[in-house]
Amino acid sequence: MRLTVQQIQSIRAVAVKTAGDNARIRVFGSRLDDAGRGGDLDLMIELNDAVANPALLAARISARVSRTLHGRTVDVLISAPNLQRLPIHEVAYHEGVLI
Repeated sequence: MRLTVQQIQSIRAVAVKTAGDNARIRVFGSRLDDAGRGGDLDLMIELNDAVANPALLAARISARVSRTLHGRTVDVLISAPNLQRLPIHEVAYHEGVLI
């Protein structure tokens, strides 16, 4: 995975502060390829409780993580019981790595 320990800690801190203590964070996509270069950061935030405004939550996490990673593009996918589960959720769940 092309993230440092410090970056992982920063991502976790932002996600927990923004989405709650029970948030689980998965990294998926190109950042898992150690041989790759560049690319955005794809995150799936898994929550046990319903989310009233998932778009706003995803945008907040994306912006805050992007700032901690000096402007890196961050895509955030939210998984919660009240949200439709799409094929991208399955990809993130099966191929992603919990951090």
